[in-house]
Amino acid sequence: MNSIILLAGTRLLVALLLVFSIYMLLRGHNTPGGGFIGGLIGATGFVVYAIACGTETARSALRVAPEKIAMVGLGIALFAGVMAAFFGDGFFTGQWLFIGETEDDKGLPLSSVLVFDVGVYLVVLGSILTICFALEEAV
Repeated sequence: MNSIILLAGTRLLVALLLVFSIYMLLRGHNTPGGGFIGGLIGATGFVVYAIACGTETARSALRVAPEKIAMVGLGIALFAGVMAAFFGDGFFTGQWLFIGETEDDKGLPLSSVLVFDVGVYLVVLGSILTICFALEEAV
């Protein structure tokens, strides 16, 4: 398409969708949201960009093949599950690390649940983009 209004609106919308997808990812393990919905929202941003600018432009904006993103995400999610075995717990048992722990404050909590959510985010983002880009290139 050659619509200047569509291109300008798409650039703004894609930026908003990607920021919102990261927000949904990071709030997911305590409240509704998480890796799945964040990945869907992020993929929607790139699909809208592909509709407005073309699939090749969207692929170059992504900079990494979506199949590789999905594979890396699957590895990260698997690592989050196996991480519990290092501490003698069952598969996918949540592990917590507190950074900056003092006597009065527990510090910044980091969890294996967040690592799993990041893996799911990347799997969903990569798989949805792989399917949508393939469908768009076929049309």
